Amino acid sequence: MPSRKTSPTAAPAAGQVVARVVDEITQMIVSGELLPGQQIRQEHMAAALGVSRLPVREALRQLAADGLVVHEQHVGFAVTRLSRSEFDQVYLMRRLLETEVIRSLPRPGADELDHIAALAEEVERAAAETDLPRMRVLNTRFHFAIFDLSELNLVVGQIKRVWTWALPYHAVYLHDEAGRARILAEHREMVAALGAGDVERLVELMDTHRAGSSDQLSLMLAPGVAR
Repeated sequence: MPSRKTSPTAAPAAGQVVARVVDEITQMIVSGELLPGQQIRQEHMAAALGVSRLPVREALRQLAADGLVVHEQHVGFAVTRLSRSEFDQVYLMRRLLETEVIRSLPRPGADELDHIAALAEEVERAAAETDLPRMRVLNTRFHFAIFDLSELNLVVGQIKRVWTWALPYHAVYLHDEAGRARILAEHREMVAALGAGDVERLVELMDTHRAGSSDQLSLMLAPGVAR
């Protein structure tokens, strides 16, 4: 019997489909279309995305490894839902890791600072258009453009992992107009502190920025709120 030969393009094509499904499901979670604790039905997701169940299953496994979804035996996959203790631990880890990274930052070059300032402006444009999913994505890019200036690449990698755990909750604070205005003002101050090489001021601003977001996100975990 002749051996079956696998097409050299089959594996890359399958990988591209899985990557697309990962991106689509992540966007649904970031935008709030899928909420913390909500079950993800593989057959429904496959139909919605126009793919088979196989790439959906593989995408969900990848997202579970990243901590964005969880899998329960005999139940299936669901968006990660944090307990009050877990939520507090996420923000504790963020504070500790981000502070170390910020204190390690070199003074950025002109091109680097221009790039970060441009990202801050893109966040503002998305806010002005009330494009909250895009604002969320750009907000993350803004922060990591700052963190990535550091040579502590392994620590920055851990910060990315910790951010992922709280992503299902991040959509909530962007719906508040006053909260959005606060975020934008603090971004502008961060850019100014970074340009001045004042890392201690940047640490202070980041602490305030993080605390404000934490306070608003805590509303989702308050008694009487869906958990």
